[in-house]
Amino acid sequence: MWDILTGFDPALLWAFVGAGLLLNLTPGADFMFVSASGIAGGPRAGMAAAIGISFGIALHLILAAAGVSAMLAAWPAAYDAIRYIGAAYLVFLAVQAWRHAGEVAQTDAARRAHRAIWRGFVTNVLNPKTALFIFAFIPQFTDPVLGPVWAQILILGAIFMGVGLLFSLTLGAAAGAFAHVLRRRARALGRISAVMFGGLAARLVWD
Repeated sequence: MWDILTGFDPALLWAFVGAGLLLNLTPGADFMFVSASGIAGGPRAGMAAAIGISFGIALHLILAAAGVSAMLAAWPAAYDAIRYIGAAYLVFLAVQAWRHAGEVAQTDAARRAHRAIWRGFVTNVLNPKTALFIFAFIPQFTDPVLGPVWAQILILGAIFMGVGLLFSLTLGAAAGAFAHVLRRRARALGRISAVMFGGLAARLVWD
């Protein structure tokens, strides 16, 4: 693995890191989910959601290295099934956020963090666009001369995930800090989270 990592062209590797950072800076499903989680549950929940999303990305990377993402791309029915399941799950989160808007019990902080990790993982895994993007983006930076392509995908994927995790943790903490300042408006923030989750569901269905 070390030989493969040191074999990458430094300029190409930095270009990859820059492209990954730009991708994370572009508001998308993960961006919106981490923001919504931070607003609903504070910095801890926002950062926990970021960790959960990273776990989901890790699974996508493993599947991409194994070639499963190509199978999803070849079977539109499987892609649509996962897309609708993901949308349904986001609708469930939206309903929960709306119903429990304003509930900010401090004693539930640890459990909320665990739920944020799980929800981040499930939300990311059920978004087939993540798998298809990883499969289409990362292989462009591989070179068969350096070694097995699957190993290169895992190495580049780990770098991509690390950059994304750092950004998402910062985003989740910032969104949570904003929510903490406006804690007296927790009900409104919960409703905003619900709308954001609903918007993600609509985006999955209509895109």
